[in-house]
Amino acid sequence: MFLVQYTADNTRTLNVDSAAMTLPVSDPTAWATAMNNLGMAPLGIAGQPILPDFDPALGMMTGIPPITPMMPGLGIVPPPIPPDMPVVKEIIHCKSCTLFPPNPNLPPPATRERPPGCKTVFVGGLPENGTEQIIVEVFEQCGEIIAIRKSKKNFCHIRFAEEFMVDKALYLSGYRIRLGSSTDKKDTGRLHVDFAQARDDLYEWECKQRMLAREERHRRRMEEERLRPPSPPPVVHYSDHECSIVAEKLKDDSKFSEAVQTLLTWIERGEVNRRSANHFYSMIQSANSHIRRLVNEKVAHEKEMEEAKEKFKQALSGILIQFEQIVAVYHSASKQKAWDHFTKAQRKNISVWCKQAEEIRNIHNDELMGIRREEEMEMSDDEIEETTETKETEESALVTQAEALKEENDSLRWQLDAYRNEVELLKQEQGKAQREDDPNKEQQLKLLQQALQGMQQHLLQVQEEYKKKEAELDKIKDDKFQVEKMLENLQDQESCGSKLCASSQESDVPLEKTLVGTPVKSEREALLVGIISTFLHVHPFGASIEYICSYLHRLDSKICTSDVECLMTRLGHTFRQEMTGVGASLEKRWKFCGFEGLKLT
Repeated sequence: MFLVQYTADNTRTLNVDSAAMTLPVSDPTAWATAMNNLGMAPLGIAGQPILPDFDPALGMMTGIPPITPMMPGLGIVPPPIPPDMPVVKEIIHCKSCTLFPPNPNLPPPATRERPPGCKTVFVGGLPENGTEQIIVEVFEQCGEIIAIRKSKKNFCHIRFAEEFMVDKALYLSGYRIRLGSSTDKKDTGRLHVDFAQARDDLYEWECKQRMLAREERHRRRMEEERLRPPSPPPVVHYSDHECSIVAEKLKDDSKFSEAVQTLLTWIERGEVNRRSANHFYSMIQSANSHIRRLVNEKVAHEKEMEEAKEKFKQALSGILIQFEQIVAVYHSASKQKAWDHFTKAQRKNISVWCKQAEEIRNIHNDELMGIRREEEMEMSDDEIEETTETKETEESALVTQAEALKEENDSLRWQLDAYRNEVELLKQEQGKAQREDDPNKEQQLKLLQQALQGMQQHLLQVQEEYKKKEAELDKIKDDKFQVEKMLENLQDQESCGSKLCASSQESDVPLEKTLVGTPVKSEREALLVGIISTFLHVHPFGASIEYICSYLHRLDSKICTSDVECLMTRLGHTFRQEMTGVGASLEKRWKFCGFEGLKLT
């Protein structure tokens, strides 16, 4: 029998059974096929050629590949078979049956999805007279059979020992089987081999997967243990001898870390008692003395760092000087006296070089300035360090918000004053109209009343908006006042010495006594008069009392508007109040008239 089989590495082998050699001589075609597959010329018993189309030079019959020494199964590695090469199925002769190959033009038989770890196949299309012995005879050539479960409905399940044997069994799918030489319908059938799902196969596959997972976990654990750093050596138990060794190690800088760890472990273990307390105290004292060595070492490192910084700064300064010289060369070459003698390409290169040199110089200059700023910040006091850039940014943000709100508040106050002036003018006009005998007096009064009502409603809206803005402004003022207090404390501490010197030179007579009998009653009012005079001097067209107080609030948030207005009213030769504008733009403004008052006095 000649049977094409697939081994575990998917190579085809040809098995020759001795049963196949017991062919009747009366069948010349079968005999010639067998002789040709053995590589021999198909001769009869008399030595005459059986088939006329045999080519003796090729040693094979046309269309049938011969057996060569390189074929699988002969102990020599065969050449690789192309995957697109069609496999020619041949007749398979068994002892009790014959298998005929399917039509090669038909599509391959369909199969179900392969279950994991499949070792069982389903075989359908068996002859009705087929026995378990015939099934074993046909499929034992694919591999070792463990179990066969045959049904009465012409199918069975076969379980092999290995998974690759299932692929060999699938090769027989589509073959027509005939028992002996009978052509009876009960002795023929068409085999259909397919994957079968069995609990035993699934269980074995799951066990194998679990075993592989265990091996993988073990391999990873071994790898982690190999890469894990070594454990620290165990700490010895306390004894007088070990204590003396640790005490000596504490005095050595190279062995200090190891000795401190041992000392810590002993203390945590509870080795300290009355007998060993003095020894532990001496070791702790040695550890404390090591702090001085660490501080000295830190100072030495800081000194080295400062020297390195100074050296770097000097080197950077030298580099910047050379950059300046190079840039000066480029600038002198760019002057008209030398520039005209260069070609266009040379001028372009000089311009590019000059630009690059200036950029590099600026970068190095910024770096040097940054180093100097860092040094200045390090030399400053701790209190100045507390009010650093973050507080400056917060203060600037608060000041900008306060200024915006103050401007909005001033505009609203000016509008409110304008509306009040309009109401006063309307009242005056209404009084004049009542005194005059006008025939349309009642109509004019109605119009004036309507206008007054509209103005009053608008005034109420403006007042509500003003109250909201004033509340926001008060909140901002409180935040700003806290920041200013912090700055004032710093300034007071800086100017404490100068103030003490100035106060010692001043007379003991207070300024308030010298100002008795004058409109200015205190030093504070004198300072206010000077500040207001300076403010109004730069505002030749005057300013409202609200505008003046908003400026004064930046200096002192406790200043009251009514007090400022009373002070300015008392000083009639220095400040003068005037009404400016017409109608809705009517406004009361204060002006500085100190120079005119000086001439009059």
